Amino acid sequence: MTIGATLPSTSTSPTTRQVWTRARGIALALVLLLAGAVAIAVLRSDARHGELDPRSADPYGSRAVAELLAERGVDTRVVTTLQEARAAAAPDTTLLVAVPDLLTDRQQTRLHSATAASGGRTVLVAAGSWSVRKLAPGVTADPATSLDSTLSPSCNLPAARRAGTADTGGIRYTTTHLDADECYPSELLATLLRIPDASGDGDTVVLGAPDIFYNDTLDEQGNASLALQLLGSRPHLVWYLPSLSDDSATGPDGEKDFFDLLPSGWLWGTLQLFVAAALAALWRARRLGPLVPERLPVAIRASETVEGRARLYRKANARDRAAAALRSTTRTRLAPLVGVPVPQAHAPEALLPALSAHLHGDGQSLHSLLFGPPPSDDTALIALADQLDALEREVRRP
Repeated sequence: MTIGATLPSTSTSPTTRQVWTRARGIALALVLLLAGAVAIAVLRSDARHGELDPRSADPYGSRAVAELLAERGVDTRVVTTLQEARAAAAPDTTLLVAVPDLLTDRQQTRLHSATAASGGRTVLVAAGSWSVRKLAPGVTADPATSLDSTLSPSCNLPAARRAGTADTGGIRYTTTHLDADECYPSELLATLLRIPDASGDGDTVVLGAPDIFYNDTLDEQGNASLALQLLGSRPHLVWYLPSLSDDSATGPDGEKDFFDLLPSGWLWGTLQLFVAAALAALWRARRLGPLVPERLPVAIRASETVEGRARLYRKANARDRAAAALRSTTRTRLAPLVGVPVPQAHAPEALLPALSAHLHGDGQSLHSLLFGPPPSDDTALIALADQLDALEREVRRP
């Protein structure tokens, strides 16, 4: 008995043109997304360049308030390191900390130890929960910010009463200090606190928003008056702009701690993203009962299913599984034709003798064909399929 001739192998792999046609839409979307992100970053960078910097004339800079203070005899000096800020703490000096949340926990502790008994004024601009607990003990930042930006003083602090309404709306604070001035409340929580120190000579001012120091909003409401009174109470103003490259951010072993350099907002934001991703995964993966089979909206031809499965086998180089599936199906169809029960179709000792007697052929070649090792390449796999088809046709031949 001669069993089937081999057919030439054909490639079903997609061409380069097909791959590009399928992927060009996704590639275009990614390029547009990247271009948009770069454009937004550039625009935001231009708009926020020199933010809260008394040397910057940009809309979000603070050069205007520095010039007004200079006309009133207050000299302004910019520092960028913790060492300079600590050395500047003195009774005749106002120390403004522009972005307190950029300071590490270690830096906050060292800065507070220098300013607590200095007798000067410390102004914390938009200090969040990460920094206010160390730089102003007894003060807590509320998680919910003010809905309104322009607020009324509603307190007895002379500077606030003279300034009137101002753009202080932002972070809101509560305090345990009974002698603190709580001004510009929003929903009963203050956006400006003045806390006297133990000696009564110095104080700490916590401000919920930086708007009163910006060049483009200084002339609105009572912003200029409030800014000049808060920063001009002493002849010297030290403007501290924290920098991530400050050597004081190093740990005890002299190495920088990456997480210490990150503002608390980034850490909390990352944590919230992980929680949201976990909740989304739990929501999408939930199973409230057994799976319910649904009827297909259209009928799929058997040839398409076979072709699709064959493509998956080819992509995974799973010739062993493909050969096993072909042989198993052939044995299942041949068994009833030669009088062997289907449950015994996969037992060589039951199927092969019956086939040999039916075909009057060599049982050894049948064993290699139906129970042999997997083919070594795609050509051998195609040859195996042709030989199995030929065997089945030979058995079915009357």
